Order: sequence, then structure tokens, then C-alpha cells
Amino acid sequence: MDYKEAWDYQDSLFTSILDIKSSNRSAAPEEQQVTPNYLLFCSHPHVYTLGKSGHESHLLINEAGLKAKGATFYKINRGGDITYHGPGQIVGYPILDLDNFFTDIHKYLRFLEEAIILTLNDYGITAGRIAGLTGVWLDHEEQKNPRKICAMGVKCSRWVTMHGFAFNINTDLDYFNNIVPCGITDKQVTSLAKELGHEVPLAEVEEKLLRHLAGLFEATITTEVHEKRY
Repeated sequence: MDYKEAWDYQDSLFTSILDIKSSNRSAAPEEQQVTPNYLLFCSHPHVYTLGKSGHESHLLINEAGLKAKGATFYKINRGGDITYHGPGQIVGYPILDLDNFFTDIHKYLRFLEEAIILTLNDYGITAGRIAGLTGVWLDHEEQKNPRKICAMGVKCSRWVTMHGFAFNINTDLDYFNNIVPCGITDKQVTSLAKELGHEVPLAEVEEKLLRHLAGLFEATITTEVHEKRY
């Protein structure tokens, strides 16, 4: 799905939840509406996105370079620096009302990370966190060759979330050479396919990831599949 189209769709869901919460403020208890929660999985055509705390200098190619790579570039309203999205990557966008779960943004980020860590463990890969660096890493303990396999950046307003994570599965990692990923200069980026030595069906990974997210958030998930080619 085109990045801007997905962003607009996220924003419409995000705004609809905020509108319900605003209405509930003045509604009688028996008229209160339950806020819905959404989790989107998709992939994008080649695109670079820069968060609010990022530096545009971390994009290492110009307009002509972007065109040559068939990529686009957006400045967006999530936290974090610059990252890449593209085919072969699972991009997850939870649009959740954390009032339905817990009102702790740090716990929320740790749960997203934990779902990725558990999914990687299903493939026999040990992953974890590096202090001060949001996301999921391999070789996170000894850090002889630490490499990020999942980047994260979120927005939260009145405990409603949007944006999310980018999990590299069969991703063309060459596209990361055109940026300073997440503003980090001394660490590498990897993918599940690179670590395993073979590609993995995205749907298979999504199923495992969805199961772990549901378990961590103690949620019942109803799924809908929309296929769109680009």
C-alpha cells in the first residue's frame, strides 16, 4: 500500500477514536461509547520517513537519487529519526486506545518489542533490547556486531497510538545504505531472511506476530485481509 495512503488511513482511524473519547467526556455513563482498537499490517513501496526528532541530513541521497531508486520521502509526525520501508517488510500500525489496556507508553513500546522478540525466537533467533535504543536487536548482549531487525516510532495523543514498527523479513537491505538508519552510525541493519539464509513467507511471520501481540495485550483479534497490488 502506498505510504501516504496508509498514513491517511491510519490518521482517519486515530481521529475517529479521539472523536469518540471527546464525545464520551460530556455523555452520561449509559451513553458512553466503547472505543475500538485497530492493528494494521502492510508493506509499502520503497519510502523513507523522517520522524519529528530526526535530521534531514540523515537522508544521504537527493531528489534525483530518490527517483533513481524508485523511492519517496516523507517528513511525518511520529517520534524517532529516519527509517526505510519497502517490499518484504512487515510494517505494523497499532491504532489503540491505551485506556482499554494500560496507560503507560513505555510499557506499550516494550510490548511491541517483546512481540518481535518472541516471533524471532520461534525461528530460533535470539534477540533483545539495547539500553537507550528503541527497537529490536540481534547480538544485543555482547554487542560485537549488533544489528537492528525492527525499528519503531510512534505517536500518542490522549492515550491513542498510531505509527508503529517496521520488521525486516525479506527486505532489500541495500536501501538502508541511503540513510543513517534511526540516526545510528555505528550499528548495522539486518533481516530475518539474511539471518536464516533463506526467505520466509510474510503471512507466516504475520500469523506468529499476531499471536504474540494478542497474548501480550490480552486481546481477542478479529482479522480482515485486504489485498492491494502496487
